[in-house]
Amino acid sequence: MKYYIIAGEASGDLHASNLVSAMRKNDSSDLFRGFGGDRMKEAGVELVKHYRETAFMGFWEVVKHLRKIFGFIDLCKKDIDQWKPDAVILVDYPGFNLRIAEWAHNAGYKIFYYISPQVWAWKESRVKKIKRDVDKMLVILPFEKDFYHKWNYEVEFVGHPLLDAIKDFKTEDLRLKLRGKVIALLPGSRKQEIATMLPIMLQIVNDFPDYQFVIAGLSSVDRHVYDEIITGKNVGLVFDQTYALLSHADAALVTSGTATMETALFNVPQVVCYKGSALSYFIARQLVDVKYIALVNLVLDRPLVKELIQQYLTRENLRSELQHLLTDENRRKEIAAGYDELKDKLGGEGASQRAASIIFEGTGKSL
Repeated sequence: MKYYIIAGEASGDLHASNLVSAMRKNDSSDLFRGFGGDRMKEAGVELVKHYRETAFMGFWEVVKHLRKIFGFIDLCKKDIDQWKPDAVILVDYPGFNLRIAEWAHNAGYKIFYYISPQVWAWKESRVKKIKRDVDKMLVILPFEKDFYHKWNYEVEFVGHPLLDAIKDFKTEDLRLKLRGKVIALLPGSRKQEIATMLPIMLQIVNDFPDYQFVIAGLSSVDRHVYDEIITGKNVGLVFDQTYALLSHADAALVTSGTATMETALFNVPQVVCYKGSALSYFIARQLVDVKYIALVNLVLDRPLVKELIQQYLTRENLRSELQHLLTDENRRKEIAAGYDELKDKLGGEGASQRAASIIFEGTGKSL
């Protein structure tokens, strides 16, 4: 069978690649093509576009690049029509994928959506379009099943795929000699995020001389983006070794996103950071209706990890919160207990295989 699969950022690339691997484990003759990243390519997906070309962060940034984004959407539609897959698999990335879902539904393609758009956070009305356009929604956060149920749309909770990704992780030798205690810096996966977040994180390096600060870099981002920011700073930089770094870390400063969950699953105390342009943040505050920005806090429905957002993300606050994490043993125990509760809520291992089985069943294919 032929599957067209679309992911638009690093986390989607990871989860899509694990899904493809699970599907190919059952039938190596299946063909995959689509938009994504290096991990999907390694798993056997023929890439049409890499997400480094298509990902933009923030409302204003998206508006500035609308012409380019719609050009990618048109390219994707034409490529699907020419390749004629048996099913289209959409992975998160709602601004792009919901448009593809509507078009593909009207064109008669079977559609599976793996990792729900955060419709529970803003624009709940999008559920109506999802019900209309998506044959099966596969969700990875436990509260999402109840959310969709209130809209009379039954979805499948498959568990969180990060549990599998981290279980399968084998500690690699870092290409940086670490001295003693380590603070991991996870500044995001997009150029705009890194350019905003990393300079703020680096402001406190000299305040903790007993710790080695190491940046989790991504090869999908040009190295000069990092080099221009860290010039003259006493920090390490490793590429595509985030899990290895987290396995060594005593604490972490993490840009909001999937990385907050990864950090929690490695049992690393963290401070969650986010800062965007003033316009993008203002617009987001009008549209988004959630109590927390960190996935860890959203799943637990309480503020387990500290969130420093927008004007609260300052050198003073960052230094104070990191110092608290490193020196208060009761705080570290509280976080560790919360992380154990988080793991229980995430549904156990096997998410990718469960998702693969549901897709096979939905396409009439037996295992």
